[in-house]
Amino acid sequence: MIIQGQVIDIHQRRIFPGEIQIVQGRIKSIRSIANAPSRYILPGLVDAHVHIESSMLVPSEFARLAVVHGTVASVSDPHEIANVLGIAGVEYMIQNGQQTPFKFFFGAPSCVPATGFETAGARIGTNGVMALLKLPEVKYLAEMMNYPGVLMDDDEVMAKIKIAQQMGKPVDGHAPGLRGATAKQYFDAGISTDHECFSYDEALDKLKLGVKIIIREGSAAKNFDALIELLPLYPDQIMFCSDDKHPDDLIKGHINQLIARALMNGCDLYDTIRAATVNPIQHYQLEVGLLREGDPADLMVVEDLSTFEAVETYINGQMVAHHGQTLLHSVVAEAPNNFNTQLKVPQDFRVKAVAAAKAKVIEALNGEIVTRSSSALLPNSGGFAMSDPGQDVLKITVVNRYADAPPAVAFIKNFGLKEGAIASCVGHDSHNIIAVGVDDEAICAAVNAIIRHRGGISAVTGTVEKVLPLPVAGIMTNADGYQTARLYSEIDGFVKNTLGSTLTAPFMTLSFMALLVIPDLKISDLGLFSGKEFAFVELFS
Repeated sequence: MIIQGQVIDIHQRRIFPGEIQIVQGRIKSIRSIANAPSRYILPGLVDAHVHIESSMLVPSEFARLAVVHGTVASVSDPHEIANVLGIAGVEYMIQNGQQTPFKFFFGAPSCVPATGFETAGARIGTNGVMALLKLPEVKYLAEMMNYPGVLMDDDEVMAKIKIAQQMGKPVDGHAPGLRGATAKQYFDAGISTDHECFSYDEALDKLKLGVKIIIREGSAAKNFDALIELLPLYPDQIMFCSDDKHPDDLIKGHINQLIARALMNGCDLYDTIRAATVNPIQHYQLEVGLLREGDPADLMVVEDLSTFEAVETYINGQMVAHHGQTLLHSVVAEAPNNFNTQLKVPQDFRVKAVAAAKAKVIEALNGEIVTRSSSALLPNSGGFAMSDPGQDVLKITVVNRYADAPPAVAFIKNFGLKEGAIASCVGHDSHNIIAVGVDDEAICAAVNAIIRHRGGISAVTGTVEKVLPLPVAGIMTNADGYQTARLYSEIDGFVKNTLGSTLTAPFMTLSFMALLVIPDLKISDLGLFSGKEFAFVELFS
């Protein structure tokens, strides 16, 4: 196979008219020619940190959508399915990913469960981490979310880090807001990356410590604008990632969008491409080509560097996407699950009022996964505290999906719902059922829709009920990725246009309201939780 075009040589920092000869999936030769088409040829792109499960697609379907945008590989943390199914869930992701040419590289989840303040479906201890790190498909110890455990020198936490170091595999970080001496202590433990920086100054402090900063732009957390000016200053330490990306967003673009935006911001072409190719490939020691003789022929072709839309994508010399169309076929995927709770009744979601007391309120922030904490006086009906759509303070609940137990109920602001409720079994990281609504009846209906389907997302109002079933671990579907994206767009539009949500990605934002390791105020199936204090807190004060 011969491919001609303007070759972007990121190693020599030059562009030249060239011809690439591919034999048996590898680049046999690259040579200059007098004339070549005006299109550009460069290495295929890598998402440096992504939870495939957040796309709601199994890996093989994620791949079908991602290759259209020039992505050929991902550094994937499977701790979402691991919290539901344990090691068997990680093995499921590996096996499904192997049925496609796309290059999935996985991490060994370091925090299953993420904390001891929630109910998960599984636990992966030190021996499990060791077993996973021995697999060739597992390249690193996935994000160490238990940063208090690192700072307190917890035996199990430090043992997991030591195992990875002994195997020569890097350890991913997760240190939102850590600065100064605590940040240094955390990264000195052997942790080398962080994708949780929200501000320029925080990321700069960590870069000075030698940390690799992964700039995140997903469906919920969007940190690109705050951090991109660091790329010219530390081109060898910056990578790009999506972290969590819903299917409707993945259809529109992937890492290629971040390259286009970086170039629009005046970043150097070679440094920018390096952040999406060389840096992750070298850091994680991935078997992905970098457009050199002898490398796997993992390439993308673009016609316009300003849009960076892929016109062709190749993996191991096989064309996998052409002019916006995926050439990968769907594969049959099983649907393992872990779901053991019964239908609820509206009375389960009542909250006893406390006279003259204000309720703590979670403040969701659009485009962020951090929250703020505030308080509000709430309406009282028959001795029970109620949602107050007038001040945009609604009930939020987390329901244990693994066993019958009383739901945890609190209050949240900034979802903007004027009627009905939404619910999701995608609730980081334990993936219990999480719901927000204007009244107990609507919340109950939305939660029960998830229970009947043993996973998924739902939106209800009156007699209208919309559900996107997610039968794989309750958080993914084995259906066609493009069809799933369309169905997701429909329910997302219903939540915004009919129920009134003002959030850019209401379901993605909802999914992070139970992520206790991200401050400030969150909720698990066991109660209201302060990420700053790393402890449960009372609802009323």
